[in-house]
Amino acid sequence: MHKRVMATEHTEHTEHTEHTEHTGHTQNTIKLDQFLKLVGAVQTGGEAKLIIQDGGVKVNGSIETRRGRKLAQGDRVFVMGETYRVELEG
Repeated sequence: MHKRVMATEHTEHTEHTEHTEHTGHTQNTIKLDQFLKLVGAVQTGGEAKLIIQDGGVKVNGSIETRRGRKLAQGDRVFVMGETYRVELEG
């Protein structure tokens, strides 16, 4: 896995950082809970489950409550004040 900061955007009210995550997966999709663990947003699957079920995760701007939601290339995941862009290799 290669983790790097893709871009930093400054808005009038807040500073926002977007990360690009190279998952190392050769599949076309990755499950939301797996992605959160992979990028280090959560430590365990149980933690991912709770944050997702509590509405603390947005995918492409919409609240997502399904931990099995399949993410695809270019999807944006917002969690705990950070945005991650999904980059699937292969």
